[in-house]
Amino acid sequence: MRIGELSRATGVSVRSLRYYDEQGLLEADRSPTGQRVYGGDAPERVRLIQCLYSAGLPSRTVALLLRCESTRHVSADMIDEVRGQRLRIEQRRAQLAEAHAKLDLLLETMVSSAAALPGTSDP
Repeated sequence: MRIGELSRATGVSVRSLRYYDEQGLLEADRSPTGQRVYGGDAPERVRLIQCLYSAGLPSRTVALLLRCESTRHVSADMIDEVRGQRLRIEQRRAQLAEAHAKLDLLLETMVSSAAALPGTSDP
């Protein structure tokens, strides 16, 4: 699969795919003309990279995790790093859940207040 096909399959820009390749996050063979050619597992790998980045993991941690996944080599430092990232994500989830609940309460108050105003319809 060429880079344009991978971009269309994943919704990730060609520029980002090149960056992933340059950072060693995504491997590509080269055609005789020098074009990148990706294997069938590339879309899943790109989705994993995107997921890790969207969770706020830094590039060095993403690279570490992908290297671990590829080589199956694990160290105590890697395990500590992953546990730390999981804890950070769990804390962020709790913060988001609290913000969500507060917004629900605020929205209820706003809707009730708006409904009590003369000449307003139900929002």
